[in-house]
Amino acid sequence: METRKFIYYQDEDMFIGWLEEFPDYKTQGETLDELKENLKDIYEELTSGRIPKVLHVGELRVA
Repeated sequence: METRKFIYYQDEDMFIGWLEEFPDYKTQGETLDELKENLKDIYEELTSGRIPKVLHVGELRVA
């Protein structure tokens, strides 16, 4: 089973979140579990190859 980190916060009665490696693609849910399910859906779409020009976050070693 793969895992992915995500960032989230609660804004009144909604949870807002995004995958760490795809910060430009946000989603929401009424519960934390619903947010997680929506994040799984976004991950599937973003990694499927069906969406052109998906923005990614990379890591660069400079020293």
